[in-house]
Amino acid sequence: MALLRWLHCLFLIFSIWVSTLATTQPMPPPPPLRCNQTHCTLSNSYGIWGDRTTCHFPPTVFPTTEEELRQAVANATRNNLKIKVVTKFSHSIPKLACPDSISMVISTENYNSKINVDAQNLAVTADSGVGLRDLIDAVEEKGLSLAAAPYWEGVSVGGMISSGAHGSSWWGNGGAVHDHVVGLSLVVPAKESQGFAKVIRLGAQHPLLNAAKISLGILGVISKVTFALERGFKRSIAYNFTDDSAIENEFLDHGRKHEFADIAWYPSRHTAIYRYDGRVPLNATGDGVNDFLGFQSNSILVSESIRAAEKTLENTRNVKGKCTLASSCLAYKKLVANGLKNNIMFTGYPVVGRQGKMQTSGSCLYSPSARIDTSCSWDPRIKGLFFYESTAIFPASKFADFVLDVKSLRDLNPENFCGVDIYNGFLIRFIKASKAYLGQSEDSVVVDFNYYRSNDPLSPRLNQDVLEEVEQMAFFKHGAKPHWAKNRNLAFLDVHNKYPNFSKFLAAKKQLDPLNVFSSEWSDEILFGKDVNRENGCALEGQCVCSEDRHCSPERGYFCHPGLVYKEARVCRHRANDASSEA
Repeated sequence: MALLRWLHCLFLIFSIWVSTLATTQPMPPPPPLRCNQTHCTLSNSYGIWGDRTTCHFPPTVFPTTEEELRQAVANATRNNLKIKVVTKFSHSIPKLACPDSISMVISTENYNSKINVDAQNLAVTADSGVGLRDLIDAVEEKGLSLAAAPYWEGVSVGGMISSGAHGSSWWGNGGAVHDHVVGLSLVVPAKESQGFAKVIRLGAQHPLLNAAKISLGILGVISKVTFALERGFKRSIAYNFTDDSAIENEFLDHGRKHEFADIAWYPSRHTAIYRYDGRVPLNATGDGVNDFLGFQSNSILVSESIRAAEKTLENTRNVKGKCTLASSCLAYKKLVANGLKNNIMFTGYPVVGRQGKMQTSGSCLYSPSARIDTSCSWDPRIKGLFFYESTAIFPASKFADFVLDVKSLRDLNPENFCGVDIYNGFLIRFIKASKAYLGQSEDSVVVDFNYYRSNDPLSPRLNQDVLEEVEQMAFFKHGAKPHWAKNRNLAFLDVHNKYPNFSKFLAAKKQLDPLNVFSSEWSDEILFGKDVNRENGCALEGQCVCSEDRHCSPERGYFCHPGLVYKEARVCRHRANDASSEA
């Protein structure tokens, strides 16, 4: 009990720090791309890839104009090199940007100078390296609004298009950013007579646009993107913390009734948080801001202490301690509206503010004068949070069955879900049917959940089997599609058979990149969903689904077992957990 009281106090200290850090300047995360005179390395923003290896390659090209971008592609084509494009932020969990050994890597970090807002035609065209926050601010300055954006603003224009980034909406053109794209330019390889590379412009009616809207970086280099805009508007947001007993019956009505609705579900706490979120006129009273707690700057000391506490709970198999921490997290989110601010602080619902201030957040990213004592909580330079994220995309018609399966698994022992509830529980969002070949063919529900990741790749997680069963329920039993940039490798098994327009995407790739200049071992592994890693411990980090005990960690008491609810699942379960479930 002493440990539980200490954890509770620690979280209260953390809460006080969060409330005082609004006036401090954070230390932005380090660049994922690091180069010296002889070679470069690339990680994702969490500092390490799913397979714990590092991408090494020769020095990178940093074009600043479209012509320099074309010249870089031409040079690679002339010399028979593969090409990979990396961005300033690198938030892909799969290794889509990791090049093969004989490659040229092109960074769009410095290709970010042009944002042209066409107010008359309600459109904006931006270089692919432009950051989302810069794009939003430029649009809002002209009295206009971008209707869809991901919740996290630490992405570039080209990166969020390539990976299918989204917010939440079934209204209008929907919550997926690519469905607001009305034009796109690509740099692709060409014949020698054409200078080995050319720029192609894909307008709204171009037959290749639906392939290029979600390209995974394997069709060419995105140079410019044009988005449709709307007249400026404000948002009004309120959260309703309530019981989760009817969530499987209420999600459809909630998504249809509120333009930017979402639901945060905390299974172990039997709690659902319904977000009532819709547009209001520009003259509505309010200057609110969405400064989401998870994307705020935190004290490095507190981030490291929270991580140390979670590691202690893992190592001592203290499930009740995790539940105490989950309860504290949820209570604080309710107290401060999860980061919504009416002005400089939260004073009550609804919170009303400009679309550009309410749709996306990431205050830990930006700093005119960096400090050394605050940062994003997952900054790999500190010993802060370290977690995995799984994202499953369901046809709306199948989502209720998934929820019922998760509830059945939860009801066997609700404490098993406390680990995921320490983070954000299950975040439920809505995206509309899309014409993009690698988008969703019908109105869909997206579920994100984060969970503890060990610093040691061969160390199992507490209740490892529960979240593995949830993953396999989603992707194998209920046929969910994986978010292209967020999942562990197992989520992509057989993914090409889940997209009715997959063959059209491959045909477009053959037309634009017939020599597979932009493909790599890693992109092929994700795109075609190959199950290639069968090494000892491969299931612990989602590199495989276990079929033998050695894929788990038998020396630490974790063996490959069937699921508890979804019997076809194969999960790594601790022997003590298995004995208790059979008792």
